[in-house]
Amino acid sequence: MATALLLSHQLPLICGLGGIGVNYGLNGNNLPQANDVINLYGRCGIDIVRIFEPNHYVLDALRGKPNVLWLGTRNEDIQSFAADQLAANAWVNSHVVPYYADVNIAYITVGNEVIPGDAAAPFVANAIRNIMQALVVTGVKRDIKVTTVVHMSVIGVSYPPSTGAFTDAAAGPLSEIAKVVGSSGAPLLLNVYPYFAYASNPQQIPLNYALFTSTTPVVVDGNLNYYNLFDAMVDSFYAALEKIGAVDVRLEISETGWPTKGNQPFTSIDNAVTYNKNFMNHVASGAGTPKRPKVKYNGILFEMFNEDLKLAGVEQNFGFFYPNMQPVYPFWNC
Repeated sequence: MATALLLSHQLPLICGLGGIGVNYGLNGNNLPQANDVINLYGRCGIDIVRIFEPNHYVLDALRGKPNVLWLGTRNEDIQSFAADQLAANAWVNSHVVPYYADVNIAYITVGNEVIPGDAAAPFVANAIRNIMQALVVTGVKRDIKVTTVVHMSVIGVSYPPSTGAFTDAAAGPLSEIAKVVGSSGAPLLLNVYPYFAYASNPQQIPLNYALFTSTTPVVVDGNLNYYNLFDAMVDSFYAALEKIGAVDVRLEISETGWPTKGNQPFTSIDNAVTYNKNFMNHVASGAGTPKRPKVKYNGILFEMFNEDLKLAGVEQNFGFFYPNMQPVYPFWNC
């Protein structure tokens, strides 16, 4: 116990806002060992690791490492967490208690893109409450925030920002979630993909607007000028949160990226490099968005590897690395 307490004081709890991470998915049958992957994160200087569900090989590999972890729960477990405090306690006892002293767990993300369509959507808010209570019950004292991950599809219209509004199926669950995370000081995590918006409507969305390369405003909403689609999409979500009274809820980015192939000419290495570099610079600048200027946030890029068990096409081609850990394209200084 003394060693664990010493390690907990030696490790930084959370990187400052403005950190960059990469999603570490495991939907592949030829992926490297977890220790090798976490060492690759370190060599590349990637601050944050996000995993979609507990994996003890990954958790063990993170022991004593400075990387911050965003630890997901399976969507299938949400209803049991919401219905039974003991189930939430058991999950925390299994996946947090053995690790929190020497793994920098910043966020527990209860589900991924559950709202609005998943049957578990109505249970997310209470599941978050019970996981929060489980951290107390099990004696986890570190400042681990509990939240969930949502997709832009919960908004009926993605842009311009003033038109943002939750779909009927999402408004109720999101309102309850916003109350929970707002009261705890946790952010709401958002998956934002300008690529998909652009590829579905290239006649109306300029490529430079999607890639952060426009030098003049493309969309003007009142006194707000939008030079890039990412900011417009994020601010549309802020506008929708305002409409349900969640004005104090802060957003962070849990997924964004650009695929290298699978839908030419929209997918390419050049577009992926441009988007991802410009996104990183945008996060690091601390400029926030037009609706939330100078509000810093962390951003997680999608994703570490091309994963062969995903749907063929673009879904298999978001990775920075092949499974042999060779880069898909030059990007990280490692």
